[in-house]
Amino acid sequence: MSNVYFPSIRRWSRVAALFATATFILVAFPFNRSLVYSLLVYGRYPPLYPHHLELELELPHYESYERSDIKYLWSPNHPSEVGWGNIMQDYILNYVLAYATNRSFVFDDYTWVVDDIPYSHFNGKLIPSRIPLTALVDGPLAGGVLPRGDNTPQAVHKDFFHRVCPNPTILRLSDVGGWSNSDTVKFIFDKWVEKIMSIEDPCLQFEETSADKQIFNVLVFSRKDRLLSIWPYMSSLPVLTRWGWSPLIHEALEANRGVIFPPPLDWSEGQDSRVDQTMAGLLVIHVRRGDFTVHCNFLASWNSDWNAFNSFPELPDKYDHVHSDPRLSPENHKAYMDHCYPSIEQIIEKVKTVREESREPLDHIYIMTNGGDSWVADLKTSLHNLGGWEHVGSNRDLCLTWEQKFVAQAVDMLVAQRAQVFIGNGWSSLSSNIVMLRTMDGLPPESNRFW
Repeated sequence: MSNVYFPSIRRWSRVAALFATATFILVAFPFNRSLVYSLLVYGRYPPLYPHHLELELELPHYESYERSDIKYLWSPNHPSEVGWGNIMQDYILNYVLAYATNRSFVFDDYTWVVDDIPYSHFNGKLIPSRIPLTALVDGPLAGGVLPRGDNTPQAVHKDFFHRVCPNPTILRLSDVGGWSNSDTVKFIFDKWVEKIMSIEDPCLQFEETSADKQIFNVLVFSRKDRLLSIWPYMSSLPVLTRWGWSPLIHEALEANRGVIFPPPLDWSEGQDSRVDQTMAGLLVIHVRRGDFTVHCNFLASWNSDWNAFNSFPELPDKYDHVHSDPRLSPENHKAYMDHCYPSIEQIIEKVKTVREESREPLDHIYIMTNGGDSWVADLKTSLHNLGGWEHVGSNRDLCLTWEQKFVAQAVDMLVAQRAQVFIGNGWSSLSSNIVMLRTMDGLPPESNRFW
């Protein structure tokens, strides 16, 4: 009998050993866990956008720039492992500095990790380590044309910069003194413009160190007393007056109009969603979940204010619950959570108030969120129970192509930019950028609201 069963036991022992090894790998190594998840669920690796990268490496102005005395400014120290909202505001501010010094802005990919690996992992899923900028945006930030008569050099990809500038002059933060991280952005900006304008070398690069070694680090975007000082100049530049989303983003909007905003749009023949048009009657709400469970507690402990572009003085909603020592104030912590991480009941109450106060009727609503499917279903049920909606949709309902899936944040931003009214999270860089773009589009301040 033993001769019959031992081979079977040995075989199952090997299977058990392999299973145990696989389990150890998945538990011990997050990247491998993300890889297995992506291959099992989607059956393929994330896209790397080769067509978009190819276009960036062959922009039409490169040929003439190689034969001219164009000046460049390359700032390599960008935040990593952060959302598109953080990168977008960082790139825009660096573009403004390059433009002010009559230099070509050198752009990079939207980079999750700087290592030379094609894939990274986030929230247990495999994602591209780098996404070409033109998969997200169109216009001057990604090398697009400038208005007629504007002789400022167009932006170039960093690979082109390294080709024409193999030995650039290196700028260090210590090269300009007399400023600190408490000064206004305009004050610091003017000092650096003066320094850069004094350098003749066309090839100029900031020292490549860590992301916190920047002229303007990520903390400046939450300081309205510092950042809004540059807004009058910044808002006049083509990077914002000619802001555009990539064709990939517009195609996603058009393909999902039935989910986002079913009514026909009154656009003349030849126009598309890139035209500045408001979706009349659409309310978009941005509700953060997921990582904000922890992040909102962190914001309260640091007594953080809203992002600067969520704090334009003309906006109706303000955050006035800043105390001197929030760590000792349970009331202050609750105030932060009410505004940063509102419950479904609080969301419904705010939506009801905003709808009543709106100049125009709001009968369609779209939910931007990173909340789980069951939570979104509960929120949609509560919104339906509120009544008065012709349509309730969310980004969980979108049907996206494989390439669109990994740039879905920009799809949401385009929808919110075109909404009649937007309710955002005051501490979110994504909400902040939406409000900035809506302000550029001339939408009334009272159409931008916050929890």
